[in-house]
Amino acid sequence: MDIIETRVRGFIADIQHPKQKKKININDLEVQLRRLMDDYFEMDGYSLFYRAIEALQIEGQLIPIQNNQYNGRTPALPLYYWVNIKVQENKWNRLAMMKLSDQFDFSYYERHPEWQTKDEWDRIQNVYTFLQSSQEREIVSVEERSLELFGHEKFLLDGESFPEGKGFFTRIGVSEDLLKMVNYGEPFVFWMKQGKEIKDIQRVLIVENLSFFHTSIKLLEADQLDYEPELIIYGEGTKIERSFSFFFRMFPANNYLFYYAGDLDAAGYGIICRLIEKYSDCCIQPALKIYRKMLECIEQRNDQKQGQTQNLKYRDAFFQWFTEEEQHLLMQLWQENKRIPQEVLNIETWRRWM
Repeated sequence: MDIIETRVRGFIADIQHPKQKKKININDLEVQLRRLMDDYFEMDGYSLFYRAIEALQIEGQLIPIQNNQYNGRTPALPLYYWVNIKVQENKWNRLAMMKLSDQFDFSYYERHPEWQTKDEWDRIQNVYTFLQSSQEREIVSVEERSLELFGHEKFLLDGESFPEGKGFFTRIGVSEDLLKMVNYGEPFVFWMKQGKEIKDIQRVLIVENLSFFHTSIKLLEADQLDYEPELIIYGEGTKIERSFSFFFRMFPANNYLFYYAGDLDAAGYGIICRLIEKYSDCCIQPALKIYRKMLECIEQRNDQKQGQTQNLKYRDAFFQWFTEEEQHLLMQLWQENKRIPQEVLNIETWRRWM
């Protein structure tokens, strides 16, 4: 192994992370190398550098990012690479693992020794201790149990801040239910029709946006709102996907009819489709009468919001609720990258249908 390959391997080893890939710029790496070696050009350093990168790629330590960007040298190398996670030797005591194997499946850690860290072992021991007396424990929230066992209330919920929390129970082969915790739904804002009681509720309208929530209340009290719901829920965008389960903690078991009305855009299609998928035992469907009123306001369409994921599966599932003529209009909006916001429906525009 030549001096350049030795140094390149050293650079890569220094930046390798035990749990996540790192992105590097290959030109930056070569610049660092040239600064350390006065005779880099005399020894045809780039040829040796190229061979070292190729060797690391073959070993799987480097993964080229194929985006048609190259380093501008000959022979060319991709400009960016992923540095794979650092493979570590087994750190855990095998006898200690066997003692806990009556509760946990350690096969994942055998296949992925990079997860055999001190922090992960501490978490496993905390869960094991809890399970020894779990029959005596009460059911608490996920946040409360997470704080008790893992030191932070968001460990199991915030995958961005705590990537180790995501998949933890899958790794140890244990069901979350055994920890006697429940993910409580978030409270939501709602309006019940005047004169109605909780026992009277059968039809529920969920609306995506705050403006139309207030418009719906006015229309409901004037007996002019489609579906004549007894209850209106402010969905607050995607929040309803987290808060919908709260409905069943607040209201008695019943055969409710849920109607959902949101923006005619990619995000809105995704919200209702995911609700229908997640709560398949509930009767949830688009509020077609309201969406059709929005389609009649197509002249007020505007540009699709930046950053929205345009999921074709959700689009097609939403479109199938409509007639062929309506689907044609919806597809036209999609292809033009346009949307119809729910705010086209207000007390004044609603008069055209009265």
